[in-house]
Amino acid sequence: MTQPARLRVTKLHYSRSRRRLDIAFEDGAAYTLSAEFLRVFSPSAEVRGHGPGQETLQTGKSSVGISAIHPVGHYAVQITFDDGHDSGLYSWQYLRDLAEEQDRYWQQYLRQLEAEGKSRDPEVQVLHFDP
Repeated sequence: MTQPARLRVTKLHYSRSRRRLDIAFEDGAAYTLSAEFLRVFSPSAEVRGHGPGQETLQTGKSSVGISAIHPVGHYAVQITFDDGHDSGLYSWQYLRDLAEEQDRYWQQYLRQLEAEGKSRDPEVQVLHFDP
């Protein structure tokens, strides 16, 4: 049985002014992910929990940026965000999945925020009143 080829990242470039991470893979695929998107979908247990249904909805992250990116072996990076979060390891496979499914994941996130009366904006608190 043959092993699937390992993904390899050939370029990571973070633009502080745009708060965007450009990622290029060895197969030629290239993507751009926002710092907010990466923070909201951090693979850390703090965000994802330790099992299904234990996720913590991330709110108020619209202005988050990345302060550091550190390689972890030849398979991942650890991203430190300017809100102090740094416990997620972003494997190449996880980054590829986030990039390929970005639109679907983002729409799910926006729907969840709306359903829970939360906001991407750290300065906004959504209030609902029953007349």
